[in-house]
Amino acid sequence: MTSPMPLPPVPEPFQLPFHYGALHQLGMDWLVDPEPVGELLAKHHPDLRAATFEDGRALVSLNYQLYFAQYAFGGGVTQEIEFNVIAFPTSEADRLPRLTYAQYTQGWDQTKLLGIARVHVVCDNPFAIRAGRELYAEPKYPGWFEVGLPSLNGPAGDIWNVRCNAATVGPADTLEKGVNPLLDIRVELGGLSSVAAGSAPVTGYGTDLEGRLLAGPMNLSQPYRWYDLTAPAHSGRTGLTVHAPDGDLGRDIRALVGDDTPATGAWTYQSPPVAAHHRPYYLPKGR
Repeated sequence: MTSPMPLPPVPEPFQLPFHYGALHQLGMDWLVDPEPVGELLAKHHPDLRAATFEDGRALVSLNYQLYFAQYAFGGGVTQEIEFNVIAFPTSEADRLPRLTYAQYTQGWDQTKLLGIARVHVVCDNPFAIRAGRELYAEPKYPGWFEVGLPSLNGPAGDIWNVRCNAATVGPADTLEKGVNPLLDIRVELGGLSSVAAGSAPVTGYGTDLEGRLLAGPMNLSQPYRWYDLTAPAHSGRTGLTVHAPDGDLGRDIRALVGDDTPATGAWTYQSPPVAAHHRPYYLPKGR
């Protein structure tokens, strides 16, 4: 009989669970050739195997996140992009159900072994970079973002535009913005029907410096909205442009996804507002 494994440490000053005050997220999925995916996954996460779906294809994703967190000292806003492979622990292969891509995105895997194996994570918050590395073994490094997002405080529409740029972490954990863009993503979802996708908890995988595989679940308080983009008529609704093809992120994206490859699907999550400050009105002058 094997003894229980200890939990990974939670170093100071971090606390778990980490609570999100608000989250806005866009994901793009591609069904791709499994061979280069398996080769890349073996370099980063040797104890994981890439999941396969229709026609034996593997699944990779890019997801953008904008989130707010409230701390004892105030609040913080963070943006990041993850490049992930959908994968599972090799030792658990006999527990997985056989699913189509659409079934997976709608949460049919109740084992939650099909998770996101993080290959690159670019983030604009030095504190969050450190937390991701030390708590979840995320391959997280600095960048900064220029975005245009659907918002109740903006023009009507459902268009997401995200540019991820290079950055470094300077003295006193300050973010120093670079001038070179890394990639652009664009998704136009206006007029499309979506499906409520109850896929949480989402399992995120990391491999630490000692080669140990970590799994960290993330719960969400409402379903994702998933959009099926497999129809040829939807091929122009997404765009991915790599501006730094010789960097690690650009090289891996191009090796797995290629240039101008339409996404198979997209998914979004936007926290509902908690309050609204309405338009003022005039009061008559005193009589």
